[in-house]
Amino acid sequence: MENNNSKPHAIMFPLPYQGYVTPSIQLAMKLASKGFTITFVNTEFIHHQIITSSQPDYSTVDGGSGDDDIFDKARDLGLDIRYKTMTDGFPAHVDELVGNLVKSDPSVSCLIADTFYTWAPLISQKYKLVNISFWTQPALVFNIYYHMDFLITDGHFPPQYNLKDTAIDYIPGVKAIEPKDLSSYLQETDKGPHEFFDKVFKEVKSADFILCNTIQELESDTIFALQEKKPIFAISPQVLSPFGFAKSSTVPTSLRAKFDCSQWLNTKPRGSGLYISFGSFISPKKCDIEEIAHGVLFSGMNFVWVLHHDAVSCEESCVLPFGFEDMIKDKGLIVPWCNQVEVLSHPSIGGFLTHCGWNSILESLQCSGVPLLCFPLKGDQITNRKLVVDDWRIGLNLCDRKPLTRLEAADKIKCLMSGKSDGHELLEQVIKVRQTVGNAMAKDGSCEKNLHQFIVDVKVKIGERII
Repeated sequence: MENNNSKPHAIMFPLPYQGYVTPSIQLAMKLASKGFTITFVNTEFIHHQIITSSQPDYSTVDGGSGDDDIFDKARDLGLDIRYKTMTDGFPAHVDELVGNLVKSDPSVSCLIADTFYTWAPLISQKYKLVNISFWTQPALVFNIYYHMDFLITDGHFPPQYNLKDTAIDYIPGVKAIEPKDLSSYLQETDKGPHEFFDKVFKEVKSADFILCNTIQELESDTIFALQEKKPIFAISPQVLSPFGFAKSSTVPTSLRAKFDCSQWLNTKPRGSGLYISFGSFISPKKCDIEEIAHGVLFSGMNFVWVLHHDAVSCEESCVLPFGFEDMIKDKGLIVPWCNQVEVLSHPSIGGFLTHCGWNSILESLQCSGVPLLCFPLKGDQITNRKLVVDDWRIGLNLCDRKPLTRLEAADKIKCLMSGKSDGHELLEQVIKVRQTVGNAMAKDGSCEKNLHQFIVDVKVKIGERII
């Protein structure tokens, strides 16, 4: 008879935003391919968004267990997707759902929840589940939050108490980082986010395991420092589930219908196009959109611009300058959403103007090998920019914390597309970093090795809980 812990059964809870749902589904698929049974739980809102934006033949993601539609398991939750609701009203629904699942299926052994869910330790303990925290941002950001007490002791936090301008060089595994490169939430004077993140990183210290959506070779010092404190594994599901998942899987991940850009891209010369996307949640201010738009025109480059109108940001932030669409003629394609991996993989794309969302950075490294032009907006994007521009040297700053002008935007776009800036060979460095990612993706690469060790350790932990 097969031992129960030879086939772990995990309940997964992603944070209900596009940037969190995508890597969580990819992780679920990868774990399912390694023998896990996965029950994947979405809120009713996210379930509806995925269903309505995907193909009519939408099918279940259940890790091969034959369960009913896993998204329907949370159909009755119907919750707001704000953090406050997630920490206040949501846990009671989770408790009921997990309790019913454990009662109906004793094989349930693990809870994999986004790190921002502060209720995970309590639920895991109550139902004797292995507590696995999934961090979808870089390890550097995790490490800084994990050591918030160091920032307080040295006077770099909270910012309302005269945030120091000196470099932060006392966090284990971090050589040095400037206060301006901290997550925007560590620079805001509003106490709400501070209290929330403080609670998150107190609770995560009780997790049995932490999965980090990163590549070990790109953040080795930070990963090694964290491993001194917690069992943390650098497992990037985007890397573990490369092109095939993003392009051909029947499992939908997008909350919006995707526009096919391939026909338009096929008409453009190799490396001549700029891809512009600021993600799905926050958009630049209207004044910055206008300067970027004129900068793109002045640069003379072909471009694909993902410009959505439902982001949470300033009023009318997504409005283009009057007459812009007439001015671009056949030089540009403006779409509300698209398959980013397919666009970045197209040979006509030679650069990426990005908000520095972590998924976008990983997808760019995975599939395109083009330099990045960075315009971070909020949260971890500020710190992600540091990794791209300062540490890995595969991108440029669109502007350095000063008002953006169209002439500067045009100059930066031209530099990016040429692959050169101030004596730095961007393309050469991109090729080196992409090779590092390629090695991590290999069968014997770090991601697969870390995943294997994680599974071994989880099975041991499950066995200890059963005993």
